[in-house]
Order: sequence, then C-alpha cells, then structure tokens
Amino acid sequence: MLRHSTMDTPVGPFTVITTAGGAVRAAGFTADVPELMRLVHPALRAPVEADDDVGPVRAAVRDYLAGDLTALDGVPVEQHTDGQFMRHAWDVMRQIKPGDPVTYTRYADLAGRPAAVRAAAAACARNAVALILPCHRVLRTDGSLGGYRWGLPVKAWLLEHEAAG
Repeated sequence: MLRHSTMDTPVGPFTVITTAGGAVRAAGFTADVPELMRLVHPALRAPVEADDDVGPVRAAVRDYLAGDLTALDGVPVEQHTDGQFMRHAWDVMRQIKPGDPVTYTRYADLAGRPAAVRAAAAACARNAVALILPCHRVLRTDGSLGGYRWGLPVKAWLLEHEAAG
C-alpha cells in the first residue's frame, strides 16, 4: 500500500506518494493524486491511501521552503526505468546544487554523455519525483526556463527561491 499527502506551498498544493518505508515514488505540484500516480512506473504502482505520515519528506519539504535548500538531499526516492542512462542521469540530477542551475547540454556532460542532450532532457521529463530530484534546475541551452510539468511559474519560483538562499 502506498500513501499520499498534500501540503500547501507558496506556489500551490504539493503532493507526495510514498512507500510504507517513506521512499518517494511520485511528487508534484498538484492535488490530483490519480494524475501523479500515472507518473509512477507500472512496476511500482500499488493502491494508494491518504495519510499525512508519509515519512521524512513532509518535514524536508517544509524545511526546504523555509530556506534550508539542502533539506531534500537525504529524502529516499524509488523510481524505475529500464534504461541504465536514465537511472544514472537521475543520480546526477540530484547532485545539481541549489542556486546553480545547469543547461541540458551541461547536464548531459555531467551524466557522462555530452552528445546525449535529448536523453538528458528525457530524464527531466520522466522524473516522477519533482522537487526531490531537482529537474527544475535544468535549463535550455540558451538559459531560458524550458519546460516544467508543473508549469513555468512554479519552476521560476523554485529557481528564485534557491537563488535567494
């Protein structure tokens, strides 16, 4: 059984779906749990119920919003992919520091495949645990925001929040 909890943030509701052990399987700026569940790899889907006790992630998100920009670093995540590069790219994504966003080109380079800019962009697009794995810290090559599943105003706010920290 998975658990979900929604909390208010300055940019709207933020929902997390976790395992009983507290590993985050999905997270996003929405209150729509079915929408968020669609992001979870089919191999990791299970029934989900509302429960504010979803492990350390709620406190970590609160701390992040209060200015501790490293609070999410230790939150466990559980995503699944069949691709080795995607798994590695997600690990690399977690190492992008707050206030120091990178371009898709730089992200591909950090992931060890400089020519794989499209694959790096796909890693961002397929990231089911937004905020915890900071895909919002990856920008277009020209430095513009690019896309963000939860909307460009949310991405802009997150980047401004981190730049101020």
